[in-house]
Amino acid sequence: MSNKMWGGRFGEGPDRIMEEINASIGFDQRFFAQDIRGSKAHAAMLAEKGIISREDADKIVAGLDTVLAEIEGGHFEFRRELEDIHMNVESRLADLIGAAAGRLHTARSRNDQVATDFKLYIRDTIDHLDGQLRDFQLALVARAEEHADTIMPGFTHLQTAQPVTFGHHCLAYVEMAGRDRGRLADARKRLNECPLGSAALAGTSFAIDREMTAKALDFDAPTRNSLDSVSDRDFVLETLAAASIAATHLTRLAEEIVIWSTPGFDFIKLPDSFTTGSSIMPQKRNPDAAELVRAKAGRVIGALTSLLVVMKGLPLAYSKDMQEDKEAAFDALDALSLSLAAMTGMVKTLTVNEKAMRGAASRGFSTATDLADWLVRSLNLPFRQAHHVTGSLVAMAERKGCDLDGLSLDDMREVEPGITDEVYSVLGVDNSVASRTSYGGTAPGNVRDAASRWRDRLGKAGQ
Repeated sequence: MSNKMWGGRFGEGPDRIMEEINASIGFDQRFFAQDIRGSKAHAAMLAEKGIISREDADKIVAGLDTVLAEIEGGHFEFRRELEDIHMNVESRLADLIGAAAGRLHTARSRNDQVATDFKLYIRDTIDHLDGQLRDFQLALVARAEEHADTIMPGFTHLQTAQPVTFGHHCLAYVEMAGRDRGRLADARKRLNECPLGSAALAGTSFAIDREMTAKALDFDAPTRNSLDSVSDRDFVLETLAAASIAATHLTRLAEEIVIWSTPGFDFIKLPDSFTTGSSIMPQKRNPDAAELVRAKAGRVIGALTSLLVVMKGLPLAYSKDMQEDKEAAFDALDALSLSLAAMTGMVKTLTVNEKAMRGAASRGFSTATDLADWLVRSLNLPFRQAHHVTGSLVAMAERKGCDLDGLSLDDMREVEPGITDEVYSVLGVDNSVASRTSYGGTAPGNVRDAASRWRDRLGKAGQ
């Protein structure tokens, strides 16, 4: 039999394969709250403009409330033959209130309806992710305050570079998460225009009030072009782009957690709640949560790539290709949300091995730059010459099997006669870290000040 929601154009029902490829109710049912909210706003506007009666509008709104309660209560039967969430809601509404339900779709199309639903959903998701990113930042700020003086090696190329503090390292990720929140906020601002009332692609001949529905749904304004309104998925692409960057940031910390928790580093220990054992090796303590966060970024980035390919070359306005905009986006944003929850949990509960961090910072000639800087300041050597002298001293220390502070003054004077015993004051990791007082540097005072500024900022409403 024909789908009664399609009207009289089709005399036969869809082939089973067509139904399988065409139906989206299996995934777009998560739009139910947004779909019902949009329909209630649309019905109220139609009544206000005299397009439908107030009595019918009241019936529609009451019926939609019943549908919402049924779905939230787990009593709603989603029907695959009705294709999507819009048709499922409208069909159930007709069961509840009769002919009045048929007036709801006046002056709109599934095209503007789904665009509105998706915008509402993405907006809600951005707000949720922003809250999670804030929680992640707060967890990092707390560790930064706790470890403002905890010395660890800073790395470039994963080779020991210069000493830093663990608190400073944590604050680097606070900065990244702050930019992630900014990108999501930008995406939210741009998406906050309402497509409802654009109808299929050309607008409608009914005297609707799009400003009214936009305001009712907390949009800043209605969209300005009906063709663009129903065919735009920039808001999903931009959100996925921001999500991809955020997920990539999480993978960097996840990778460090994996490395730091190995016996070779032993910088941190994860609790049982974020590790697993081995089926064969009883000694193993695997950082699976961090590894999975590292991997899930691929799903987020893949969703962005997938939607870019879907949208590439699509002529205006709506094409069924755009039904493929949802599953990957849902999966990606779910993956990011789960990753944020896991990373925040790990940051809060990991144990820091300060002794191991400090020991590693004291190895690998991490104060070589401090020595070069001292040669510039105290002996007035050009930096390039100081760099060369320091390199020679590092080579000497390697031959002798010691660090720079293990060289005697006579050893150093073989390379640069002007060196005095004052040089030893810059070769300790404590002195090195304490000297990095430039704005944004790793000095413990800087770290405490930066952590305090972030705590103040994050404590303000909407920050």
